[in-house]
Amino acid sequence: MRTARKGSVEMPAFVRQLVKETEKRVSSFFKGGRGGAAEGEQPGEGEKEEVIPSPYLDRPVLDKLTEEGCARWGLTYALGSMQGWRANMEDFHNCVPQLGGELADWSFFAVFDGHAGSTVAQFCSQHLLGHILATGEIGAEDDPEKVKGAIIEGFLQTDKHLHSVARREGWERGGTTVVATLISPYYIYFANCGDSRAMLCRSGQVCFSTEDHKPYSPLEKERIESAGGSVSFQRINGSLAVSRALGDFSYKGAENRTPSQQMVSPEPEVCVVERSPADEFLVLACDGVWDTISNEELCAFIHNRLRVCTDLRDVCTQVIDLCLYKGSLDNISIILLCFPGAPQLSAEALHQEAKLEDLLESKVAEIYDELCARGEEPDLLSVLTVLASTVIPGLPPGGGIQSKRNCIISAYYQQRETHKPTVPNGLGGS
Repeated sequence: MRTARKGSVEMPAFVRQLVKETEKRVSSFFKGGRGGAAEGEQPGEGEKEEVIPSPYLDRPVLDKLTEEGCARWGLTYALGSMQGWRANMEDFHNCVPQLGGELADWSFFAVFDGHAGSTVAQFCSQHLLGHILATGEIGAEDDPEKVKGAIIEGFLQTDKHLHSVARREGWERGGTTVVATLISPYYIYFANCGDSRAMLCRSGQVCFSTEDHKPYSPLEKERIESAGGSVSFQRINGSLAVSRALGDFSYKGAENRTPSQQMVSPEPEVCVVERSPADEFLVLACDGVWDTISNEELCAFIHNRLRVCTDLRDVCTQVIDLCLYKGSLDNISIILLCFPGAPQLSAEALHQEAKLEDLLESKVAEIYDELCARGEEPDLLSVLTVLASTVIPGLPPGGGIQSKRNCIISAYYQQRETHKPTVPNGLGGS
């Protein structure tokens, strides 16, 4: 039986204030000169200036969707996702901590990162697992070769079914990358199709991660060119930034070539890792995460956060915030799966976390007072800039100063409240 709680977690007001103070700089950078005349240049006489909608918003959507649950064999999981700076939310997911029948001790999780719309990602999130199980090759005997074949066939059948639906419904474009894991009592199966990524941490270190499928990778580029395409600006035909995906049928029309030989292949790369008591946690995430943080950094950060957080949803939201603060402009989605061997809450780690936050609060107070003494306006960005150049011991590994921005921002507004001028009695009213 699936146990899960869903809900929306809204970003605190002080973080919204930070965004309000920085969004103009970011949005002006990304909007400037997109497809139009250069700044100060006027369109020629008789020319009609083309307006190209920006894929980015003026301010990010910070509300988060979270979910948590568990499986009877000891797995716990949480999901976090956020639209961010993107004009639309195109990520979807599927969390099935317990499959039915003889597969009751098996689990399936997947992240779908859509592009050129969300329709394909949503469709695949609803149908991929069914097509994998429909092969009939996954059973209690847990034969790795059969399971790998079933996963590949499930992807190909999903793409075939999607194509027929797309033609019937008139979907002209759109695709999705997929990263998924199927966990059995003995193995962890990883399936990757595109540039989302899975990572397994064991004994505090990265044990395994999937490889991103990019057009400029030698084997991917060879297939693309053999199918009549080209790679320019690190994209297929200068346009698509991934070389494997479900959907994207305009890149799958080469004659006399199998689906896996097309410019964009729907075939996933499937890997098998034998389970170990030392397995700690597994991460599935879209490129909105991996564009800003490395495997090793994320492994270290989550390992540290699990020792001070009791709620896995909180760990996911901290990862999302970290990626946002490190500059991610994409939708951000992450699924965190914790095995029985995951790090546990630690009294020592909680003590060190409290000491760090006390130190940060005192540093913010010092910087605020120093800026005031120099006659400068102690705005939030000035405080953050000074603090970023200050050596702070004990910051979360893999997260750095960005991972404690919420604490810093809260301390800043406390200082603003403390330094607010008081109005003498009798002068405040009429």
